[in-house]
Amino acid sequence: WSGFLLVPLVSLKMAGLRVDFGLLLEPLGFIKVLEWIFSIFAFATCGGFQGETTLLVSCKGVVNKTVTAAFAYPFRLNTVVFSAPDPKLCGGTWTDVHLVGNFSSSAQFFVTLAVLVFLYCTAALVVYIGYKHVYQRNSKFPQTDLAITVITAFLWLVSTFAWAKALADIKMSTGASIIPGIESCKAPGTTCRFASVTSMGTLNVSVVFGMLNMVLWGGNVWFVYKDTNLHNQSNRISQSP
Repeated sequence: WSGFLLVPLVSLKMAGLRVDFGLLLEPLGFIKVLEWIFSIFAFATCGGFQGETTLLVSCKGVVNKTVTAAFAYPFRLNTVVFSAPDPKLCGGTWTDVHLVGNFSSSAQFFVTLAVLVFLYCTAALVVYIGYKHVYQRNSKFPQTDLAITVITAFLWLVSTFAWAKALADIKMSTGASIIPGIESCKAPGTTCRFASVTSMGTLNVSVVFGMLNMVLWGGNVWFVYKDTNLHNQSNRISQSP
């Protein structure tokens, strides 16, 4: 994106600041404000999550002892270990129990995209508000905006579906289905029961915001395209006899 922005930013330095909020009342500016807001919600609901899975363990000298495994963004679950039921480790039968799966790539892709989108929207709004006259006169601005909008819409599509799939796997890896895979729970005299897992409602919301961002950026392609000379050329061609 820095390469796309270099030429237009040089032009900005040569133009004076003229504050005008008029473009924010048009679809191009209004949608950009929504994209800015929704990007904040996307990375906040995903990147700020913290939770834990809880089991009830009964073994030698221990009855219904609570053991927990705390996990958080970026969801490297294979590094998370359950706490021990007691200092004696159930008479030596309890070994370190890890959660399964590493979902950091999908989560970090989603959050990183949201942060980059937030930064780009901030820069774009500065241009819309302070340098509207330059944006409309210099064809490089609309063309750069169009290229970034198309790329970002595609990246929201990819990252949202990747993150939605990872979230489904995270729920499986932290839910009741983990107990059959815990070897320590199969030791003689040891029983394990699933107790609870932190609600992942905020992570579900992050997926929703990812989809909303995908729709916003996809729909905004048309409004950005209308400001480019590509659209003007096509109009002139269609109107020519």
